[in-house]
Amino acid sequence: MAKNRNTILVVDDDPKTVRLVRLYLERDGHLVHTAESGTAALERAREIEPDLVVLDLMLPGLDGIEVCRRLREESDTLVVMLTARTTEHDKLAGLDGGADDYVVKPFSPRELAARVRAVLRRAPLEMTLRGPRVLQHRGVSLEFDRRRVTVEEIEVHLTPVEFRLLALLMKEPNRVLTRAQLVERAFGYDYDGLDRTIDVHILNLRRKIEADATRPQYIKTVYGVGYTFTAEEPSRGR
Repeated sequence: MAKNRNTILVVDDDPKTVRLVRLYLERDGHLVHTAESGTAALERAREIEPDLVVLDLMLPGLDGIEVCRRLREESDTLVVMLTARTTEHDKLAGLDGGADDYVVKPFSPRELAARVRAVLRRAPLEMTLRGPRVLQHRGVSLEFDRRRVTVEEIEVHLTPVEFRLLALLMKEPNRVLTRAQLVERAFGYDYDGLDRTIDVHILNLRRKIEADATRPQYIKTVYGVGYTFTAEEPSRGR
């Protein structure tokens, strides 16, 4: 099987971890660069423009959450977070900061390599959606070719996962998509992350496109089922 060559930045202050991760990713054919601190990671990312960053949560100086947030402000690079924290809250914190996936330490390097492959595979999924190259509903416009989203003509910057979720919901307005359907279409069949992962990404998406994320007008929750993009204007009488 042919291997896809991607540029990957591995960020961890443990040299042993870096060497092991680098070995397994290079075996998959990737071009691997490394950094040992948050500041160095940002500098290196600006220099090499990686396709994906493997990012440790606990770093000297800037921690992984802050590095991830700054990366998100500057690029659409994919991020897999490494975390030694095991609570659900800590795992979701990485996703809330913009990470595409996470792996808990101690981890199997084979598992990490598999997660990296999965994230890279699903990155172009939005381009496989059939239909018009521009979706427009109620002032929200999504352009596939430019990966651009505007709300009332103001551009908003979405992560790759957020973009895919919005595209899936806007493509079938007023239809309720279950969490399972969203996971399957946005992440792929082999995704085995937390059940609440979709909820976290939807919350982040609402924060960016809704005037009030606590009272969403576009992306509605259908309790016990999933989510829908509401194409009709809200009733003035309610």
